[in-house]
Amino acid sequence: MMFRFQYPVILFLLVVIPALLFFVFKRKTQGITHSCTSRLSRLTGGGSSLFARFPILLRTFCLILLVIAAARPQFYNVSRDSRSSGVDIMLCLDTSLSMQALDFELEGKPVNRLAVVKKVVNEFIKERETDRIGLVVFGEEAFTQSPLTMDKGLLLGLVDKMEIGMAGDSTAIGNAIAIAGKRLKNLKAKSKIIIILTDGRSNAGDITPQEAADAAAVLGIKIYSIGVGGTAPVPFKVNTPFGPRIVKQSVDFDEKTLKEIAITAKGKYFRATDSKELAKIYDIINKAEKTEVKAKEFFNFKELYYYFLIPAMILLVLELVLKTTLLRIIP
Repeated sequence: MMFRFQYPVILFLLVVIPALLFFVFKRKTQGITHSCTSRLSRLTGGGSSLFARFPILLRTFCLILLVIAAARPQFYNVSRDSRSSGVDIMLCLDTSLSMQALDFELEGKPVNRLAVVKKVVNEFIKERETDRIGLVVFGEEAFTQSPLTMDKGLLLGLVDKMEIGMAGDSTAIGNAIAIAGKRLKNLKAKSKIIIILTDGRSNAGDITPQEAADAAAVLGIKIYSIGVGGTAPVPFKVNTPFGPRIVKQSVDFDEKTLKEIAITAKGKYFRATDSKELAKIYDIINKAEKTEVKAKEFFNFKELYYYFLIPAMILLVLELVLKTTLLRIIP
């Protein structure tokens, strides 16, 4: 729910009211000629001059409220009717144990690969307002964490809850692509995309990455593959009898296969070795897969002018009553 004035230019009249009030209070009160004014002073009853000008204050507040009412204050909201099939995207994210590597940084501090992936994926989801997005998590097993949905809040919550090892320790790239492809195959979207991110080699599952990529290509599904990290030894936190220690270990990274499946499914392969590069990759994919969305917007308004008009009328009536009774002026 948002607020606005339909005719905001009318509010400039509020500048005139203080000037008018200043003029009224500063002007000299007209007097009458009488031979003995000391006797007339007793007729005033010793009332305050400010109280005598109380009707002017009421008139001022009345004018302020009338100006605000005339500007038409409104609450409104906007609903959108989308007329585009948009893009259907399945995100396949690796949660195997190798994602524990501490070779990435966020805000100058070393973090594991999954933490960076979650942050970048969150930003990507927020950018795709008009597209349906689904989520596949894979390790030794692969499963659908979220089917295709427009509910970005749900997706963001599921991404935040992802944990290393939640799908097992190994890496089933082929199964992840197959499950994502199954979610996309019967849809009539303008574009169907799988974005698969991994830092290892496919060493689990009953479907090879190439077989899954061949099937995706036949279904008209494009695959963007992202390789995280590299083959050089990377730091891991390891529990030892002397407490947690940071040790360097090698990760079995299969860049060749990731390139091949991207070529097969008419997509593109990317390599990310740090958090900035990973964010840049998702930004490139985001821009490459933009679609024009034809939408109609519907505005719903709730008028608020009567909240100001009614008090203004009450103040006006109160002023008239005071001027004709308690604060009546002798002509």
